[in-house]
Amino acid sequence: MKILQTTRLLLTALLLTAVTSSATAGKVGTFTAGNKTFMLNGQPFVVKAAEVHYPRIPRPYWDHRIKMCKALGMNTLCLYVFWNIHEQQEGQFDFSDNNDVAEFCRLAQKNGMYVIVRPGPYVCAEWEMGGLPWWLLKKKDIKLRERDPYFMERVKIFEQKVGEQLAPLTIQNGGPIIMIQVENEYGSYGEDKPYVSEIRDCLRSIYGSEMALFQCDWSSNFEKNGLEDLTWTMNFGTGANIDQQFRRLGELRPNAPKMCSEFWSGWFDKWGARHETRPAKDMVEGMDEMLSKGISFSLYMTHGGTSFGHWAGANSPGFAPDVTSYDYDAPINEWGLATPKFWELRKMMAKYYGGKMMPAVPKAPMPIITVPKFELTEFSSMLNGEDPDLKIPISKGGALKTFEEMDMGWGSMLYATRLPDISEPSVLTGDFHDFAQVFINGKYIGKIDRVKNEKSLTLPPVKKGDELEILVEAMGRINFGRAIKDFKGIVGDVTINSVIDNMEITWKPQGWTQYGMTDSYEKAVNAFKVNNDYTKPETGVRLGLPAMWNKDGLDLVSKRGYYRGYFNLKKVGDTFLNFETWGKGQVWVNGHAMGRIWSIGPQQTLYVPGCWLKKGKNEVIVLDVVGPKECVVWGQAEPELNKLQLEKTNKHNNIGDKPDLNSAAPVAKGTFKSGNGWQTIKFDGMKRGRYLAIECLSTQKENDRVAIAEIYLQGQDGKRLSREPWTTKYANSEEENGNHTGDKVFDLQESTYWQTEKSAQAPHLLVIDLGTEQNVNALEYLPRAEQGAPGSVKEFKIYMY
Repeated sequence: MKILQTTRLLLTALLLTAVTSSATAGKVGTFTAGNKTFMLNGQPFVVKAAEVHYPRIPRPYWDHRIKMCKALGMNTLCLYVFWNIHEQQEGQFDFSDNNDVAEFCRLAQKNGMYVIVRPGPYVCAEWEMGGLPWWLLKKKDIKLRERDPYFMERVKIFEQKVGEQLAPLTIQNGGPIIMIQVENEYGSYGEDKPYVSEIRDCLRSIYGSEMALFQCDWSSNFEKNGLEDLTWTMNFGTGANIDQQFRRLGELRPNAPKMCSEFWSGWFDKWGARHETRPAKDMVEGMDEMLSKGISFSLYMTHGGTSFGHWAGANSPGFAPDVTSYDYDAPINEWGLATPKFWELRKMMAKYYGGKMMPAVPKAPMPIITVPKFELTEFSSMLNGEDPDLKIPISKGGALKTFEEMDMGWGSMLYATRLPDISEPSVLTGDFHDFAQVFINGKYIGKIDRVKNEKSLTLPPVKKGDELEILVEAMGRINFGRAIKDFKGIVGDVTINSVIDNMEITWKPQGWTQYGMTDSYEKAVNAFKVNNDYTKPETGVRLGLPAMWNKDGLDLVSKRGYYRGYFNLKKVGDTFLNFETWGKGQVWVNGHAMGRIWSIGPQQTLYVPGCWLKKGKNEVIVLDVVGPKECVVWGQAEPELNKLQLEKTNKHNNIGDKPDLNSAAPVAKGTFKSGNGWQTIKFDGMKRGRYLAIECLSTQKENDRVAIAEIYLQGQDGKRLSREPWTTKYANSEEENGNHTGDKVFDLQESTYWQTEKSAQAPHLLVIDLGTEQNVNALEYLPRAEQGAPGSVKEFKIYMY
């Protein structure tokens, strides 16, 4: 009893210190890792951090969002620094307006909040290329996140520029910054302590030897790159078994302070999948448990905001681009208002506020308004707008080039060449990043969608001299895993295969003409200057381009392009413009890049901050690379983040893909152990096959639904095989509404999982296509991370074929 009372008194003292300490401007202070706790100015301190990202919030709303975080009882803000938004062109740095990270930190201090800075150079964050700038890929052989000389040279220049902004704001200089992170989740990328050490040394040289440095990773991989002189923190999500997450850290460093540097409040959304949510109860209970044990945390995200413009990234294996909204199912929603999660969390956090009254919840800076339906009546083909002042990338009659080789970061590229005579249908094959539309003589033939892992398309017979045109739109570069080196455009060669007179013939077209179309507002406006008649979409336009594209009314130019319209306001406010009748592309409102749209959903609206609107006339420009069903837009009072318009279901239950395993011999069978953590099943010798089938015969808890968080396969050298080419071939049951489909077992995320539907009966079968035949001698299996590992498999059989 005395021990319990002593613990309670210590926790009360810790939390009271967290309340009464403030980030007082100009007062020199200290922040260190003490005995089982952090020490702020010599006193125990529990970090209660709210993760927010300044580029995802309009600058006029920064102060409001900070006050909302403080109203939750938070004492710290945690933020990434996005390299690629600050250095969009090599050597050209921008820390102004919405990029003014120093001003964001000063605002935090004015509101009595401390700051944790995570300056990368890699950040992930479902952000374009994980925060790395695209122009690094102009050096094709570059090694990212390694000690590549050019990469490290640019990293150090960037970090120095950030340091010029932030070093004066450290706690040692009287500022609010108490900790700085070294790299980010490197254990999920590789094992390279010398590289991590060099990033540490770089940051130390900028921020001084007294600044507290830390590194974050998952409990399953933090030992790979853990440096002895850094604080180690864990990342995990709501519902996780917290004691299990810190078990190994406690064994290695029993007297170190514990911190969950990313406690995931929700999850991010991907195009073509359901909107992600996580229960408020799990989030609140997990944070309550951590606070009761004196564990520090950063709630990722407390407020997610919006990935405006082209800044949303993509995930892998495969290619899964993220939507524009970064709502994240966070306690403070995308547009800055309190959710039911907010109020539940605030109630719990009040217990740890030292008996004082919680800060007031601020009023919203803007009302929510609606906008009546209006039509975008002006049109200009997306091929318009060629202007030497805009430095449009053009290459005539040469080899295929990627965006990066054409010195272009984002947008679309039109590739064109002439074809030989091919008298029979043929198959066009290539690696298209990311959404390719194929035309012959301007007539639409079909699309090749990287999201669906498509690489080929059947072409009709063609005559010599016919024009093949491929319009490739780039989406966000991959932001997680080894695939972040994500070139855009046509990557590699294009081939055409056909069978003529019983002979298989292959052509490799040469002499490509390429025309780059950046997705900038300047390009959009210039397109309307070129097309002074504002031609209606259905009539087409005359182009000032090479003769091969100088056609009227063809599919290529008749509806794919820029649309412009206007709406009038008597009062301004936040709104949600609906684009569900449109195809695919980008939107600008009054010159501000609002983000991507795609009819497949789940997001159908774009959040438009009232601070970017004005009384009277407001301009909307849509770049639609597919073409709309209707050229109409309206503003509604609530977002639409969960409306799918798919050609087919996301489920993998096509009965024709189900293998016949009745006469097959399993490569392994047995019983998994109960509980959390990785388990490895060794096969009886080396097995070879392209398909992996896992048959789940029973669960640890009777009549439970099956769930698997992650699986890996080991090759003959005992190392994990790459999962980049993996796809789900078949699953007899998947919970689609919760985004618990089969691909979750190889999505690089230990907190997501495949789960069967509630009514489904065992046995359950999941089949993975490995892409090619592989030699395999073991399977690694990870159940769900929550207490008791719900849905864990008990009896199993594993097949390779």
